[in-house]
Amino acid sequence: MGPVKGVRSKRMPRAVRERQMMDAAVRTFGQRGYRAASMDEIAELAGVSKPLVYLYLNSKEELFTACIRREADALIAAVRAGAEPRLAADRQLWAGLAAFFTHTAVNPDGWAILHRQARTHGEPFAAEVATMRDEIVAFVTGLIGAAARETHRESELAARDMAGLAQALVGAAESLAGWANETEGVSAKEAAGTLMNFAWMGLGDLMKGARWSAR
Repeated sequence: MGPVKGVRSKRMPRAVRERQMMDAAVRTFGQRGYRAASMDEIAELAGVSKPLVYLYLNSKEELFTACIRREADALIAAVRAGAEPRLAADRQLWAGLAAFFTHTAVNPDGWAILHRQARTHGEPFAAEVATMRDEIVAFVTGLIGAAARETHRESELAARDMAGLAQALVGAAESLAGWANETEGVSAKEAAGTLMNFAWMGLGDLMKGARWSAR
């Protein structure tokens, strides 16, 4: 049966078409890398014409930058949503880590873009990822500060200590997420538990005022 006379066929909404193109771009960039990925391949995967991709986003660089920003925003939102502020400090950290590893496991192509592709192709891509990382580090710094106040109220950790610990924890999480995505059978919960055991057991003593010394 042909189309009803006088009734226009519905065009795909712009937001839906853009999402399809972005999904295709993330998959292609994540699996093939920025250099090897082609706009033709992205357009074909999205089911649109190459000129349409360029109409929405003017260049391959602009498309890649848009992918970085979208995946970074989604990861930050997932971590923040996971760490329920009403929980005890250790439970907040656990929930945040679980959310981080769950998101990176469910979105391996997006994580590949953030963790590997963007960082290896220089500016402006590296700067975009650095902005995301700074926000996550600031969030984790706040969690560590809350843990210090909750566990050892009389002697809070210095701001420099908390900042350094947050940098170390985020760096470890990034590396562990890459390893977990490439290692068969490693679940998000297992990855989060590994880092929690590594970090919190040491942090627990530190929060109580104990410190390691080389003497």
